[in-house]
Amino acid sequence: MSEVEIAFSPESLLVLNIILAGMMFGVSLQLTGADFRRVLRSPRAPVAGLIAQFLLLPAATCLATWLLAVPAPLALGMMLVASCPGGTFSNVMTWLGRASLPVSVSMTAVSSLAAVVMTPFNFALYGWLNPHTRSMLRDIELDPLKMLALVGLVLALPMLLGMVFGHRHPRLAGRAEKPMRLVALFVLGGFVAIAVVRNFHLFLEYGDQISGLVIVHNLAALGLGAFAGWLIRLPRDERRAVTMEVGIQNSALGLSILFNFFPQAGGMMLITASWGVWHLMSGLVLALLWSRSAGRAHE
Repeated sequence: MSEVEIAFSPESLLVLNIILAGMMFGVSLQLTGADFRRVLRSPRAPVAGLIAQFLLLPAATCLATWLLAVPAPLALGMMLVASCPGGTFSNVMTWLGRASLPVSVSMTAVSSLAAVVMTPFNFALYGWLNPHTRSMLRDIELDPLKMLALVGLVLALPMLLGMVFGHRHPRLAGRAEKPMRLVALFVLGGFVAIAVVRNFHLFLEYGDQISGLVIVHNLAALGLGAFAGWLIRLPRDERRAVTMEVGIQNSALGLSILFNFFPQAGGMMLITASWGVWHLMSGLVLALLWSRSAGRAHE
């Protein structure tokens, strides 16, 4: 699958990076220093989620792909997704599922900052630890510093700018935050839909190889998040927020990394793009189920 060629232009890459940065800016408009201090005062839920997200999920992905001898391009794609932070879609899914939105937003913020270091580190570490992917990782000449710079530019910098703007213009930020997030989500959804249509023949050709891996991987991520919350006895709404945050990865960041640094890694791109489509479906179904159960609980 390393010979698979994805239809994707440099202009599309620029648009993807701008969308990512815009989404982080919009999410951060309502963030303040108090949100981070709140995490420090009551860190149980965010810490449980971060451990599941940046330690358990990448390690479990590496071990599973090694033991099952998953082909190197697919295994590396799974490890890249597992190394990404929670996506901004998780905040929307958490809100729809009537789970704890403050926990979700604080986890997105903290994990996005942590991802500046942890995403390049985990991808390089676990890609090297798996003997099936080690040679491919050398072939694609991974540069962790350049990857760190990209993650910083599309996640950390827009977040800081959003927080500064929200602090200086609180009324405008309050009115703009929700519409901006919805527009960004709509634009990203359209972008992904166009990319899928342009490469639909590849999804048909390789679907039997990647669909099972993506579905099981996503269910494992959701399960790890739920287990972490259950283990430390979080309240149900916080446990559900952690579950969604770990299970809804920032696959758009993964695609941005791939198109910036590994444009020849077609198998990795198919895994990452497929995850991006599937986790929206699984997250939405889960959110609707939670919403119905929460509604019955209040009747």
